Amino acid sequence: MEMSGKIDSTEQNNHNSSEPIDIRETQDDGVGLCGYLLTFCSLIMFVCTLPLSLLFCLKIVQEYERAVIFRVGRLVKGGARGPGIFFILPCIDNYIKVDLRVVSFDVPPQEILTRDSVTITVDAVTYFRISNPIQSVCNVEDAQRSTRLLAQTTLRNELGTKNLSEVLLERDTISHSIQRILDAATDPWGVKVERVEIKDVRLPQMLQRAMAAEAEASREAKAKVIAAEGEMNAARALKEASDVICESPQALQLRYLQTLQTISAEKNSTIIFPLPIDMIQRTLGK
Repeated sequence: MEMSGKIDSTEQNNHNSSEPIDIRETQDDGVGLCGYLLTFCSLIMFVCTLPLSLLFCLKIVQEYERAVIFRVGRLVKGGARGPGIFFILPCIDNYIKVDLRVVSFDVPPQEILTRDSVTITVDAVTYFRISNPIQSVCNVEDAQRSTRLLAQTTLRNELGTKNLSEVLLERDTISHSIQRILDAATDPWGVKVERVEIKDVRLPQMLQRAMAAEAEASREAKAKVIAAEGEMNAARALKEASDVICESPQALQLRYLQTLQTISAEKNSTIIFPLPIDMIQRTLGK
């Protein structure tokens, strides 16, 4: 019983150590008696060294920056400071600047094996920013580097479950899916993933040639079908025209005159006189 109790307590401690830091609990805990004494000594040092101490105690952060202050190793209440001027105590205060602007990151080319066993190389770009400066400092060592590594692995895992046709035709859907996965995973780190875009999908040369040959053959087949349909429609139209001409022999003469007018308009010296087939057959028969 005692051994099982020790094991349970050890597992519980390991589990608690892997969870993100609760910022509220950290802020509510006091710095202790030693911390108060150090704070008092720091204030006395600041007052005794005025106005020289102002050069070291007054800090400025830009509009797009925030400062996370630690006093005696503890997070100072009130959240991140900035933008503008803020005050720190000498010797016991330490602060970290956090940039809140959107960061664009080019995911290195990843060789991915799709679900239909095709090896492709994918380039992507990720846009993210720090939404909670305190969490980005306290819960992860390097928020930007961790987000970049997670973007690479998420891209590989997500595209590995897709076919080649889905990767080529459903880029927007895949990008939104990767963005949602990254945003949910980086939320405890204080990172907000704004956008993920797949820039390029490169295929092997052999596969490109095979796909080009397949597309060319498909286009040729469609062209032959269209040409055959055109010939069929033209033959049907000629049959209908011949039926109309047979009903009125004068129509054939008028059509012949129209043809002569067209030839003369082009200033050609050659004029073709059509001879009826029946006349030729009679001559050959004689």
